[in-house]
Amino acid sequence: MQDPTDDSRFHETGFPTLQWEEEEDLVTRPMPLHERPMQARIDNEMAIVAEHHVRIALAIEKFWGHKDCVEYLQKLIMSGGYQEGQARMRAGFKPEVLSALMNLVALHRLD
Repeated sequence: MQDPTDDSRFHETGFPTLQWEEEEDLVTRPMPLHERPMQARIDNEMAIVAEHHVRIALAIEKFWGHKDCVEYLQKLIMSGGYQEGQARMRAGFKPEVLSALMNLVALHRLD
């Protein structure tokens, strides 16, 4: 067996050694989503909806703060964006949009 002191993997390379600070010593840390301010959470969810469905995002902005907003959001979630009497041209919402709509329902109730 080879002597570990002869192995080049155990010699200094000239680079400084990495020293990890304790987590409590860190000045900053990523903020979990549930700790973000309410408006920042709403803006984040609205940005997701607006990225895929601009007209729906504009309608939500108009309704926001009214009791009808939650009903509108729930109708979107349950119908997948379909309206009675219209041809079914879409297959519902993408998962991230559906999640954003559900989060907006919860945030509107908290607001």
